[in-house]
Amino acid sequence: MAMVDTGDIRLHVQRMLPRQGRATVATAVLVHGLLTDSLASYYFTVAPAFAAAGIDTVMYDLRGHGRSERPPSGYTLDHNIDDLEALLDRLDITGPVHLVGNSYGGTIAFGWAARHPGRTASLSLIESEPATPAWAAKLGRILDRVVTELAYNEPDTIAWITANRSHNMARLAKGAARLARETTLGRDIPASRVLTEDEIRSVRCPVLGVYGADSDLVELVTLMETLLGDFRSVVLPGHEHSVLVEAPGTVGGHVLELIRAASGGTVTPVGAEAR
Repeated sequence: MAMVDTGDIRLHVQRMLPRQGRATVATAVLVHGLLTDSLASYYFTVAPAFAAAGIDTVMYDLRGHGRSERPPSGYTLDHNIDDLEALLDRLDITGPVHLVGNSYGGTIAFGWAARHPGRTASLSLIESEPATPAWAAKLGRILDRVVTELAYNEPDTIAWITANRSHNMARLAKGAARLARETTLGRDIPASRVLTEDEIRSVRCPVLGVYGADSDLVELVTLMETLLGDFRSVVLPGHEHSVLVEAPGTVGGHVLELIRAASGGTVTPVGAEAR
């Protein structure tokens, strides 16, 4: 485990490097989603395959999540984009990076790419979207429900999750309840500054969108194709929002394919390590 002090907050960071003797051909930064998520959702799914393919793979816990510091306030989207910017500076990662974002993590990654189009080699959005007024309104409704059901009705909600899902999910839900109850996250994110259409269009790197066919976010594909000059999508049948953990091999394979193409074919294709 490594803790990195950005000057504003201490973030928990994990880094998987290619095996000894293997040249690093690209750097990928993986950004996770809200509340019950953490860098573990990458560490135990796609990150090992990325490192095996020669990619320097950086994961970190968002502020307030996992083992990162939990300040009482400061949870707007711009705070999270600032954290990513400062983290890359502290890690001395200055070249173009491949950003991978799951859910809210993709919104953070897209915001960073809009700030730094010249430093973004590719962008993979897993069940994610850029920050728009519609996004802010939707997050407001979701977080209002989370704050109400988790933070203030925690015992009943945790009991339901334990009975219907798993004890691990109950543990994650308890952590989410504390985060929602003890910080301004629920108010800050819906009040975040959103991107203009011009800012969205400024992202000119290759962009991949991976969506579950049964997710409401699949409706974004047409809009993204309209706004982005280099966008392609993958829709996975039989999946909703949790495609990363439910189909990591498929999701990771598509992301690696994008990184490989954007890196001039230097990334090892999926499965080549075994041959």
